[in-house]
Amino acid sequence: MAAATPASTGSAAETRRRLVEAATEAFAEHGAFTASLVDITRRAGQRNRGAVHYHFGSRDGLLVAVIDQHAEHLARREGELLELARARPDDDIGSVLEAIVRPAVELAETGPAGRRYLVIVGQLVEEFERVHPDVAAALARTGGLPVYELLEQRLPAYDEALRTERIALVTGFMLRSVADRARAQEAATPRRAQLPTERFIANIVAMAAGMAVAPIVEPVETP
Repeated sequence: MAAATPASTGSAAETRRRLVEAATEAFAEHGAFTASLVDITRRAGQRNRGAVHYHFGSRDGLLVAVIDQHAEHLARREGELLELARARPDDDIGSVLEAIVRPAVELAETGPAGRRYLVIVGQLVEEFERVHPDVAAALARTGGLPVYELLEQRLPAYDEALRTERIALVTGFMLRSVADRARAQEAATPRRAQLPTERFIANIVAMAAGMAVAPIVEPVETP
């Protein structure tokens, strides 16, 4: 087979870009697991119904490309905030949680595409058991491991099961809150009034920190 010419290579790159943009829109509107690939192809202006499979191999391959749009930026921003958190006292949990929340909120503030991206990521995190390993690896590229290592170090001395449960619940709360805000900003019909960005971040961080260190109430056996 002859090598691709510069023109054909450029055309393929443009097709991939359009498919990723269309997928970001469709996945946010209809769900990462349920949006129609035919609809995505149509939105991208492609006549070939097999365009997604040709360029990405599968729905999961397309999801990886969607996530990778902002993965490097999110990981870099989280790293910057993590360095600031490391300079804080050893019992400061809020600065660690802010390293998770702020990059996502900042991305949402860039416009509709950023907000749609966060809606998709929020859904994938909520239904993580369903995602393909390649999609899970793409999500990991958005950051996470170093910040969670520091978070574990700063939590009270919980047993492993309770520590794992708290981190999972706190993470779910933060990501759902950011994704819900993004959905509200995308909604055609306005919902409840939204807090200004900085106040929203401060409120989510404070609430999540409170969840993380809430007093343990052991169950009492009923007579």
